[in-house]
Amino acid sequence: MLDIAELRFDERGLIPAIVVDAKTKKVLTLAYMNEESLKITMEKGLTCFWSRSRQELWLKGETSGNYQHVVSITADCDHDALVVLVEPDGPACHLGTESCFTNPVWESDELHEFSLEILSELIEGRKKEKKEGSYTTYLFEKGLDKILKKVGEESTEVIIAGKAQDRKDTIYEIADLVYHLLVLMIEAGISLGDIHDELASRHVIDHKVKQEKMT
Repeated sequence: MLDIAELRFDERGLIPAIVVDAKTKKVLTLAYMNEESLKITMEKGLTCFWSRSRQELWLKGETSGNYQHVVSITADCDHDALVVLVEPDGPACHLGTESCFTNPVWESDELHEFSLEILSELIEGRKKEKKEGSYTTYLFEKGLDKILKKVGEESTEVIIAGKAQDRKDTIYEIADLVYHLLVLMIEAGISLGDIHDELASRHVIDHKVKQEKMT
């Protein structure tokens, strides 16, 4: 572990802290820490910054309730910037948005951002605002039984492709299955965060089991 003394604070005694959602990996905000706020962050497990406008320590969430529970803090190669992974209790931005970064400046015509979160949001949008000719909208209109049937069919396709050891076909079928599982999740009101939390809890349990076996 890097010692705080090895960090390179600027001439004002500050170091930039890029706050990232540990689950979604979305950048939430850019703030600044001094040595004292960093120590408080590590002691409390909650982000604490130095407010440059108010010239005082600022424990995120102290007034709003939108605390940020720290998972890890990592310094860059020059030791002059930090990435802080957090699990937020609410919006990071004072405007009430999840992230402070909401204003697009430029976007490539050829390369496009993709994540399961983005796909999930798109599918949810098809449920809320029906789009004519959309397959996703069609599934929601047909209802739960149709969605479950498709999940079953795609699961079978994955098994067949996997059994045949056809890597390309297996990837294709798994992608189909994941898509239909996302549709089922949204129909059932289950978020990617819910699945993340369930898997994370199992990981902790497995870790404890291993420790108990070793002792």
